[in-house]
Amino acid sequence: MTVGQALSACGVELHDARILLAAATGFSQAAVLAFPERALPAEDAERFARFAARRRQGEPVAYILGEQEFYGLRLAVTPAVLIPRPETELLVELALEREFAHAADLGTGCGAIALAIKHERPTARVVAVEASAAALEVARRNAVRLALEVDWRHGRWCQPLGDASYDLVVANPPYVAQGDPHLAALAYEPAHALVAGADGLDAIRAIAAQAPRHLHAGGWLLIEHGMGQDAAVRELLVHAGLRDVRTWPDLARIPRVSGGRR
Repeated sequence: MTVGQALSACGVELHDARILLAAATGFSQAAVLAFPERALPAEDAERFARFAARRRQGEPVAYILGEQEFYGLRLAVTPAVLIPRPETELLVELALEREFAHAADLGTGCGAIALAIKHERPTARVVAVEASAAALEVARRNAVRLALEVDWRHGRWCQPLGDASYDLVVANPPYVAQGDPHLAALAYEPAHALVAGADGLDAIRAIAAQAPRHLHAGGWLLIEHGMGQDAAVRELLVHAGLRDVRTWPDLARIPRVSGGRR
């Protein structure tokens, strides 16, 4: 079997098939496309067939390979954590536009946001909070692999922060409503990291209520949310006493992050 034959016969969308075949063979993705006539060793073909079978069942590529790139960092991911999305990089970019020496990431999952911030601001002190012990272990492993020092804390939202205050608090919490039809396509990812009540705002309500008291004067709270939730999130932030409240769109022009400062 050749590379081209494997790609055409696998029953997987070409973009995903190319990624999986490159991982199965050690070839670059460019080489997979450039040399379809290359013979595929039997062991590599078997590995690719297993990958392709999992993808046909709907398993995300990131879980099949056990990793996902985020903000230039290659992160280990498992079904214990949500797969980092490109649109969440906006939250990191907005964080880095602000001056801070001490930042907190609420609901860190695999550690993507906290690690990206620490990588870009190595002198900053970064605390990351996660309620899932299994997810926190993935984050810790990523930090060791990347040689980045983050203060990992187990708990829910601001509870592990004690009496500390920060220049910046960021969060990418669950924001999908119960019964949302899009959940069917996310069946492999942890529901607790996706679903937040009947309207998807339960976690954001909790963060908006708790986080302002952990901000220094002038400190920012930035929260990622879903399409159509921006007005409600801004209202929560204003009600919490924050000022300069606004929303920023992602590259698809979808309102994605709302925030304000104390």
